[in-house]
Amino acid sequence: MGAASHNTYIHRESIIHHWAPQLKLVSLGLLMFAFATVQQLTLVPWMLGLAALLYGLSGLPLSFLRQRLSYPGLFILAVVVLLPLTVGETVLAQWGWLALREEGLRATGLIVGRFLSILTLGFILLGTTPFLTLLGAMRSLGLPTLLADMTLLSYRYLFEIAVMLATMQQAMRLRGFGHSRQRWLRINRHTMQQLALLTGNLLIRSYEQSERVYKAMRLRGYGQSRQAPPAAPTSSPLSFHNWALTGAVLVAAVGLVLAEMRLA
Repeated sequence: MGAASHNTYIHRESIIHHWAPQLKLVSLGLLMFAFATVQQLTLVPWMLGLAALLYGLSGLPLSFLRQRLSYPGLFILAVVVLLPLTVGETVLAQWGWLALREEGLRATGLIVGRFLSILTLGFILLGTTPFLTLLGAMRSLGLPTLLADMTLLSYRYLFEIAVMLATMQQAMRLRGFGHSRQRWLRINRHTMQQLALLTGNLLIRSYEQSERVYKAMRLRGYGQSRQAPPAAPTSSPLSFHNWALTGAVLVAAVGLVLAEMRLA
């Protein structure tokens, strides 16, 4: 429940916060794609340095990044543990049947570097831009209205599902679930049945919630008429630091791609 919070945006008076949302979205998105194309381990320090520099300019606290990296980090933990021991032929060290391999270490460094760099840019984008502002920037860049509405509803009711799950888990604990001690890795049939029932109940409630939301939107006329969207208000000219920051990030993205092509 700690991760399911609406407070993703953190207000600061930083240069990244005052960056125009459209330019920020395009620039950081292209830099993420540039990070994803990197295949050379020598470029990983440059990626991490760029991500750290942008995070420093954003003024976001380190706790914001640390808390949000912990959850996706669990998915990559298995890769970090297994790759150095299973991939490659050059053995650096060996302890019995365990062997530390150079190729696995290089692959692990590349994966972890890209993982940290891309996620850091994503958290910079979400932490310095309110979600509705970010969605409006996507709309102004050509995102269809239907996809924008689906994204907004998914974001909104994801937290409702998280609250629902927390309530159901608390009810199970009050009824004695999880109080008995169990040995590690021992499969308990009763426990598995209870977790399966919890998952099924959550899916059913989520489906019923989506049905209620859909009917409420239809009753309010959603999708009945195709009206032209209101004209966007005229925005003031962008300041110099917006274009300077955009140009610097785009130059960094192109430089990484060219460096990757040269080293390949």
